[in-house]
Amino acid sequence: MILKGIAATAATLALSGPALAGPFYANFERNDGFVGSQHGGAINELHVGVDGKLAENVSAYAQAGPAYLQPSSGDGDTQFSGKAGASVAISDSLGAYGEVSFLTGDDDASYGIKTGLRYDF
Repeated sequence: MILKGIAATAATLALSGPALAGPFYANFERNDGFVGSQHGGAINELHVGVDGKLAENVSAYAQAGPAYLQPSSGDGDTQFSGKAGASVAISDSLGAYGEVSFLTGDDDASYGIKTGLRYDF
């Protein structure tokens, strides 16, 4: 049932490209976790998002969609996840960026924050 929903979402996004032309996009991402050589599990996310420039030196994005939590063994679980971020060009070679993310859960939601600087040589 869950896989059918994900497949239907993917097909809809693939076939509606011209109607969604512009700042909209689809993103599939898989993240695996390891402790030493032991695989702890994975999260597979299928997001729909939007991105664009907020100012001459500021760009931002937001995306959300289903997230399939896949443990190394046992049954998986589907939740909802999303993230939003922005980057600011400080100079021609230096930029700052940040991202906030969330993942729903059965009892509590989890949240993340990422910030950093990027220097281009």
